[in-house]
Amino acid sequence: MKCPFCGHAETLVTETRVSEDGTVVRRRRRCVACDKRCTTYERADVSFPMVIKKDGRRVEHERCKLLASMTLALRKRPIGTEQIEAAVERIQERLLHSGLREIHTARIGEMVMAELKGLDKVAYVRFASVYRSFEDVDEFRLLVDEVR
Repeated sequence: MKCPFCGHAETLVTETRVSEDGTVVRRRRRCVACDKRCTTYERADVSFPMVIKKDGRRVEHERCKLLASMTLALRKRPIGTEQIEAAVERIQERLLHSGLREIHTARIGEMVMAELKGLDKVAYVRFASVYRSFEDVDEFRLLVDEVR
């Protein structure tokens, strides 16, 4: 595999681990030219349901958007990258096993909120406050009371 730092064509695998659920292989690699290390993740290439946006447009599911939204909600919270990755994997699994050809963003948002609620209550409130587009403080207060 090509080194992401120097572009050299050869890296060596120094460590390989399979995730607990067996769906992802994590490999630590070292470049033979610059000696820098990186991590790669391997997962099966499968087709996900098309995502139906609020305005009715249909777009392909993008794992990176899911990861970015969860990472943003969990910013400066004591949750590790591996926990976030695992939560994203659980959502991905649900999407794959749903058997649906299309899914509304609202349903994906609910999945994200369920994962965040289990990981970190503050991140859950952050995400929900944006996702649910609260109109007033009372709606926000109800959400905070719910997580207490």
